[in-house]
Amino acid sequence: MLRPRALPLLLLLTALPALAKPPRLTLFITVDALGSDLLLRTKPRLKGGLRQLIDSSAFYPYARYGYAKPRTAPGHATLATGANPWRHGIVDNRIIDRATGKPERVFPDPAHPVLEAPLSLEDVSPATLMAETFADKLRLATHEQGKVIALSGKARSAIPLAGRLGQAFWYDETVGKFVTSTWYTKDLPGWLKAFNAANPSEAWFSKTWEPLLPRTEYVGEDDRPYEGEYYGLGRVFPHRLTGGLSSPGPQAYTAFAISPLSMDLVVKAARAALEGENLGKDEVPDLLAVSFSATDRVFHQYGPNSWEMQDTMYRLDKAVGDLVAAAERAAGGRANLLVVLTADHGGAAVPEHWAASGVDAERVDPGALSTGLTEALRAQFGGDITATIEELDAYLGGKSLEGGKVDGAAVRRAAAAWLVKQPAITLAVARDDLYTMPDVAGLVEPLRRGYYPGRSGDVLFVVKPFHVISAAPAGTNHGTPYAYDQLVPLVLAGKGVKPGTYPREISTTDVAPTVSAVLEMGFPASTEGEPLHEALAPGR
Repeated sequence: MLRPRALPLLLLLTALPALAKPPRLTLFITVDALGSDLLLRTKPRLKGGLRQLIDSSAFYPYARYGYAKPRTAPGHATLATGANPWRHGIVDNRIIDRATGKPERVFPDPAHPVLEAPLSLEDVSPATLMAETFADKLRLATHEQGKVIALSGKARSAIPLAGRLGQAFWYDETVGKFVTSTWYTKDLPGWLKAFNAANPSEAWFSKTWEPLLPRTEYVGEDDRPYEGEYYGLGRVFPHRLTGGLSSPGPQAYTAFAISPLSMDLVVKAARAALEGENLGKDEVPDLLAVSFSATDRVFHQYGPNSWEMQDTMYRLDKAVGDLVAAAERAAGGRANLLVVLTADHGGAAVPEHWAASGVDAERVDPGALSTGLTEALRAQFGGDITATIEELDAYLGGKSLEGGKVDGAAVRRAAAAWLVKQPAITLAVARDDLYTMPDVAGLVEPLRRGYYPGRSGDVLFVVKPFHVISAAPAGTNHGTPYAYDQLVPLVLAGKGVKPGTYPREISTTDVAPTVSAVLEMGFPASTEGEPLHEALAPGR
């Protein structure tokens, strides 16, 4: 017979296994180009699902990417692996083929073409991802019983979130539907076939992007001369989504993808995946990763201070609420759900906007840098040396280099010397000197973390603060080692999380091990970060 004092202990012990179960479903949300400053200045005006999620979460306003070039593909890869590009190998959205001087995507794979879309050289598989992801870890930890589905408006976002062992689906602007590649499956799943068969993109063709709220809710001016006017969208509300076409087609699908109305399509696709894959329905943990891409597209075309970005944030507020509600229903309540929300990078203001405010800001043309550097190297070394600038990397090519007619190290060092003399550039280093050069102003170490041999440039450089590398005459960009590009928020909510606001700076490499800890599995193999212990609820 049990003694009275032993009964509470026995009840506690029998309850422990239930408490220790990981969440049935993890909803991992990334918001492309959601920098910390953008969220923090918008947060007081948010009233929907995003604001509610933040208020009930462990909220870290300042998660920093530790490498010099925060971009979409490396950002998603870092979130997924817990590693920097020097380990996972995804250094940018594009790299340059030195033999041709032409850009190529960072996730190419000729052996695995896209299903139900034209053949292309776009991103299609994780073959070039050199590190394990938390999605891969989940699949292995559950003996491949746990399901992993990743959805996005961009292939380069969905692919790293799915890893090698999950399934990735993305919106293809040539056909206006969600697609995948033969890496993941030989045939689209039934739920996605049914979703695409309804031609969801075409329903938006006759619509316009109007402000969601009364115009008095928007700060500043709608019409600014340094905003883009691409794909027939124009600079001011309302924005037509036809792409200048008389009937649905690729131009219109792109215009729709740029607009925040496309976030509704992503949420609907996520609902279809939740139902079609029965995610969160049993005790085996599943993962649904959703990356909203429209925020980045609006950012690039209109800038983070525009009416368009303000409206996009209001629509994101609602979209996040709809997505979380769908995940809660699938998992049987918040008690069975872990929600993670973060971003792949921040972003700069339109440089002309900064300059008008008195900031020493400038738009830096990479084409002009490429031409000037090429001419300088040919004048010094002769031959047919070519230089191509891709963001903060200079790729050097030409037969003189490939044939060994000139000293490659001497050419690279000369290129660095020329670049650092340019008014917009504060630091340049040849790859030969990357690991021996003194860390000037703390900028060399971020270059090192972002460098991967064979993929990164021959010379790496950093522009001055508030200087934006952009080939376009309007809009803005991201990809520098400054706070406006590197800092993003992190939100953790649901099962296994202790709510609170944690204003200390953390690393984005901490995200993957924290998710792994809540799921009670090992870390991805190349992880550099560590779990955020203070945000983990005791007695999970």
